[in-house]
Amino acid sequence: MRAGLSHRRVIIVGAGQAGLAVAAALSLDGLRPQHEFVVVDAAAPGQRSWVSRWHSMELLSDARHSALSPRRLPGDQRRHPRADEMVDYLTYVEAGLGVETDWGVRATGVEHRGNGSTLLLSTTAGEVQTRNVVCATGAAAHPRLPEWASWLRVPGVVLHSSDYLHPGQIPAGDLLIVGGGNSGVQLARELSASHAVTLSTRTPRRHRPAMSYPTAAGEGASLLSRERRPEPVFGDGYEQLRRAGVTIAPAVATADGATVTFADGAQISPGSVILATGYDPGDHWLPEPARTERPRRTMTGLPGLFVAGMPQYGGRGSDTIAGVWKDATTIAQHIINRP
Repeated sequence: MRAGLSHRRVIIVGAGQAGLAVAAALSLDGLRPQHEFVVVDAAAPGQRSWVSRWHSMELLSDARHSALSPRRLPGDQRRHPRADEMVDYLTYVEAGLGVETDWGVRATGVEHRGNGSTLLLSTTAGEVQTRNVVCATGAAAHPRLPEWASWLRVPGVVLHSSDYLHPGQIPAGDLLIVGGGNSGVQLARELSASHAVTLSTRTPRRHRPAMSYPTAAGEGASLLSRERRPEPVFGDGYEQLRRAGVTIAPAVATADGATVTFADGAQISPGSVILATGYDPGDHWLPEPARTERPRRTMTGLPGLFVAGMPQYGGRGSDTIAGVWKDATTIAQHIINRP
């Protein structure tokens, strides 16, 4: 066990926007970083998930609506921040709060210990006793891959959208993008300039405005969406994409070697495939009662264990800047009021 983690009132697991929002809320309530609470993260120092976003990505929301209260993004508040700006911004928030994240520490479990209010947090650095644990490990923590993806054998590449950085990664030839959310739409638009793109989507949908706070982190049009601009991009039947030369296809039913079969029975043999198929949340390390019993917003079935930034625990919009701040202030009040 690392000495810096022991005997703290709160341990926040995750140093992204959710974890830093909770740190900010606790600080506003008088708790001191490194004294009353600590922040840990499984990543290498400073390697928040924004580091791996593709180079052209911009937020759907403008800077004014993309910052944690009370620390706004520097610069023009009307611009749409890039992914690299979010990396710098979260580092700026971390430093401003005086938080010294303990990087390279992965949480593996948490359980109640004894008859009191103590929790035992298991980590790759050892076991730590604390009164409160905040799970802030992300609503979009792990790429979700369809079963048929393992059956694909194409001449180019097969990768999840989380591994895409720039067009040069995709060999020349036909490209199939699977997933009609904001990630798939943006990638189809970007790559249509250099590839013959087919976009496979379950149900063509209309664009939702930037302030609608939908719930699907990563693939939905949230404030931290991967969509580049707030203008409508879906439209009726994806007409804008069609005008850019993108072929719109139904959902993928299965794959066999180099052949992909759609729900309507049509088949193609793409050169490469990008899977914009969403993510699973980072709550796998929580015990079953914590994941199934949710007495109130951000609370779990394990007293003293809270979750920030995941809609299934905090409600619609928890994976947005506005929503995660509501989660954070709620959690801070629960912790302050705990005996």
